[in-house]
Amino acid sequence: MTNQHQLWGHPKGLFLLFGTELWERFSYYAMRAILVLYLTDTTLHGGLGWTTKEALDLYGIYTGLVYITPLIGGWLADNYFGQRKSILAGGALMAAGQFTLALPHESLGLGTTQTFYLGLALLIAGNGLFKPNISTMVGDLYEEGDHRRDGAFTIFYMGINLGALIAGVISGSVTESYGWKAGFAAAGTGMVISIIIQIIFAKSLLGNIGMIPAAARDMNKKHSSSKQPLSKQEIDRLKVILIMGLFVVVFWAGFEQAGGLMNIYTQKYTDRMLGNFEIPAAWFQSLNPFFIITLAPVLAALWIKLGKREPNSPVKFAFGLFFLAIGFLCMVGAVLEQGGDLTVKTSMFWLVGAFFFHTIGELCLSPIGLSMVTKLAPLRLASLMMGVWFGFNAIANYVAGLIGAHVGELGALAIFGGIAVTATVCGLILLLFSSQLIQWMHGAEQPAYLKHATPEEVPA
Repeated sequence: MTNQHQLWGHPKGLFLLFGTELWERFSYYAMRAILVLYLTDTTLHGGLGWTTKEALDLYGIYTGLVYITPLIGGWLADNYFGQRKSILAGGALMAAGQFTLALPHESLGLGTTQTFYLGLALLIAGNGLFKPNISTMVGDLYEEGDHRRDGAFTIFYMGINLGALIAGVISGSVTESYGWKAGFAAAGTGMVISIIIQIIFAKSLLGNIGMIPAAARDMNKKHSSSKQPLSKQEIDRLKVILIMGLFVVVFWAGFEQAGGLMNIYTQKYTDRMLGNFEIPAAWFQSLNPFFIITLAPVLAALWIKLGKREPNSPVKFAFGLFFLAIGFLCMVGAVLEQGGDLTVKTSMFWLVGAFFFHTIGELCLSPIGLSMVTKLAPLRLASLMMGVWFGFNAIANYVAGLIGAHVGELGALAIFGGIAVTATVCGLILLLFSSQLIQWMHGAEQPAYLKHATPEEVPA
């Protein structure tokens, strides 16, 4: 049962999970910001002296495993540990991983490379236990049909991006002053803060949420001593998650061009002069978390204010795809401004517009997707399905790399325009089939007061 203490219209437990996730994301992004730089730096300056290709290959494998291991962590939590224990165990493993990376070379009696791989392995294992379960617990704060859930995930999502925003600044500053190992130690400190606030406040703000494994809760709910086959309703709801996941791949495959193709375009072809100061290309990467932090509370309030008129998840996803398309139309405008002359520098406002619309699209899709999974996943598969949802992100990141790699042969105009058209078409398809998807949800997004209403009480 959810804790009834409220803050700004939401259970106080939401803000505990917000803080826990904020510091975990700080830890992750602080480490990610310096990982490749540490690998490629010369051993003379404390790095490992790898080639750029070796570092990027390792980085790709690491980020891929970060998205895949939540499948395992979700299953373990659902069947054995429960979400609270999984979060604490995952946090402890990640803290150990960060501090392992921060240790002086060979201090554990292992070789430098072996110590480094041990640190990464601890981070990957810890992430698998932590990531799917904290998101599932946000959903557990709300009863089925509670219209505040989408807004809650939007607020929670703001914590993720606040952690990401401050991570690069702090990690970069610490590393610049005290070296690579201090950067990893700062990341580890963030993870320790995350664990401490969870331990101190969880009992009072979360009650029993996440204490009992989902499979056991499901059997208690159904008054059964063994697992039952999935019902038709549960199968239909799983179909919705998997179908919506395909549209998530389309969205993120386009969105993730921000760190690749759009980043290169910023560096080479954008006029970044502000008076006599040239804005570093990397600064534009902060536009997304900045817009999320400023716009997330607005959208969270909007979903609540709309009440009965709030769009359902498929429609919000379609809006997300349309906003992605508008963002890439801004990039098409930038390319057209060049007129085929690669020596022409385009206005930075095209980029600002692209990031702005992409961020609105992200807020219509990403936190809404997390919320939707908690509404639709069968209780005994709650964290596992959250892991599956993150698996779609892994596929999307791979597809994004394939798309960006073809810029040389296709050109930026074809890729930016192609993504805009694809996103628009997919959004229209989603709108077309939204009624069927809502039918398969079997009332999961229907307000709680309507679930037991008579036909006369249901508004036309």
